[in-house]
Amino acid sequence: MTVPTTPATSATSATPAPATGDGGNRPDPASATASVPVSADDAFDQDVLPSPPGATGTLLRSLLAPMRARVAVTTLLLLLQQAAVQAGPLLVAYAIDRAVPAFRDHDRGPLIAVGAVYLVCALASGALQSAFVVGTARVSQGVLLDLRGRIFRHAQALSVDFHERYTSGRLISRATTDVESLRELLDEGLQELVSVVLSFVYISALLLWLDLGLGAVAVASFGPLYLLVRAYRRRAGQVYRARSTAVAAVIVKFVETMNGIRPVRAFRREAVNDADFRVLNRRHERTNGDALLEMARYVVGSRLIANTTVALIVLWGAYRVAEDTLALGVLAAAVLYLRRLYDPIDRLGMFLNSYQSAAASLEKIAGLLAQTPSVPEPVAPKELPPLESHRPGRTVVFDSVGFSYRTGGEVLPRFDLTIPAGQTVAVVGSTGAGKSTLAKLLARFYDPSAGRVLLDGVDLRDLAFPELRRGVVMVTQEAFLFSGTVAENIAVGRPDASRADIELAAKVIGAHDFIAALPDGYDTDVRKRGGRISAGQRQLVSFARALLADPAVLILDEATSSLDVPGERAVQQAMATVLEGRTAVVIAHRLSTVEIADRVLVMARGRIVEDGTPAGLIAGTGRFADLHRAWRDSLA
Repeated sequence: MTVPTTPATSATSATPAPATGDGGNRPDPASATASVPVSADDAFDQDVLPSPPGATGTLLRSLLAPMRARVAVTTLLLLLQQAAVQAGPLLVAYAIDRAVPAFRDHDRGPLIAVGAVYLVCALASGALQSAFVVGTARVSQGVLLDLRGRIFRHAQALSVDFHERYTSGRLISRATTDVESLRELLDEGLQELVSVVLSFVYISALLLWLDLGLGAVAVASFGPLYLLVRAYRRRAGQVYRARSTAVAAVIVKFVETMNGIRPVRAFRREAVNDADFRVLNRRHERTNGDALLEMARYVVGSRLIANTTVALIVLWGAYRVAEDTLALGVLAAAVLYLRRLYDPIDRLGMFLNSYQSAAASLEKIAGLLAQTPSVPEPVAPKELPPLESHRPGRTVVFDSVGFSYRTGGEVLPRFDLTIPAGQTVAVVGSTGAGKSTLAKLLARFYDPSAGRVLLDGVDLRDLAFPELRRGVVMVTQEAFLFSGTVAENIAVGRPDASRADIELAAKVIGAHDFIAALPDGYDTDVRKRGGRISAGQRQLVSFARALLADPAVLILDEATSSLDVPGERAVQQAMATVLEGRTAVVIAHRLSTVEIADRVLVMARGRIVEDGTPAGLIAGTGRFADLHRAWRDSLA
């Protein structure tokens, strides 16, 4: 049933019977998320968001897929570099067993050949290593560039309700600290891992080829080393997940404190915040200490295994040399290979550190990227019908619309409402009455839990976002300005607007005079969050921005709350002219705002309880009449 558009009526006839439960104190979504009890269905780890099994591996493969050719080339370079490096001990063995005896017999050829080949191998190893580092750097930067872009684009695409539950500090942590962990793995750790693995393969094969017995002893030592690495990886994984969480908590606290620095100073929260930050910082310190302790245990264990193995092989090899069953050069080469085999074990520990840190970070990034918007783009979008030439507005219909939080808290029981094209509707009511929720459903920041919101007969869920944002523009309580010039901020909704159009919008809204008085006029940089100009001036700029976008439907959510009385009067006069023929929904905190409206809706407990013209409602005996009399008395 449609709420009538004319005389004052009680909304009991315009809305269905109330649902059971207390709806009178339900806050609007923008302010209620933190205080609403979280049910099992809605609960999610703020640090590690839920993701499908194998999401981390899938993400990593998708990042590396465009780099296949470069990865293959860098792998080949490392294979050749390791071959050049591992040729050294073989050349030493040949020199001891063949070249030196030949030199004693006055044959210098073998020794000169060994020296020349050794020099060539050293030069080739350096050149190949340099090419490998350049190749890995390109792969790393390509992956990180792609990943940062994905995080930024996906975070923007996620719905408003996600951002109301997931703090900006954690998003910053995902795009900075967690991406940096992956950079360390790609730039340093991955090279160490591949080098160590290739060393194990090359050296094991060469030792077994040089002498089966010595090679077998060396290979047998891999068993305890494998058990040590597996235990370290398991323990370190838990430690690094805890450390990543601690880092994110520090960033979140820092960002929240700096964003709220004004209330922090106003309410003398410095000492309390400092105490809270100290606790989080200590937790970060403890997790770092745990990581270092696990690393120390690994290094001690690996060196014990390595040194014991080397000692056994040297003793046994020396005995065999004395027994003339093993060539001295072979023993020397075996010892050199063993040092090369076990020296990288410490570096393997560093790789495992990087790997565990990156794995924990990648898990969190994969969880973020696995989130889907609760307000999705339509699969088969529709277009709005052309606007009629004699009117710039569109008809808005709330068809059996109801809204509840996913936690189960009902905000708007089902209701019907029609706003004819070109009508300006003021919505009033106490805090938590559901005014802002109604506005956000019309802007499609949320989708209704039941029913449809129609714009000229088209469901908002069937409109592509660009089409919707061209048709419906919302000016919120917070006049958010981006870093940049005043002109750039006014042109946000219409980037191709000319300077003349920008200035005209500012003049109509009454912002031109103060903008012209700024140091650089329209080219003045407003700085972070518009901090260079006052709150009221920021609100005027946001009005000009909305008007320049030329929407068919304009939503003003408490948009004059930052203006003083003269400024509000000026804006109301301008709005009365600009909104002529345009559909507008004005969430009114000050009853003076109602004067520009054709129609007033009074909301209470999520329901429309009164609906009529301002004059008709004032003349009545309902809630609005009482509110209006109280407001008039306050001005006396």
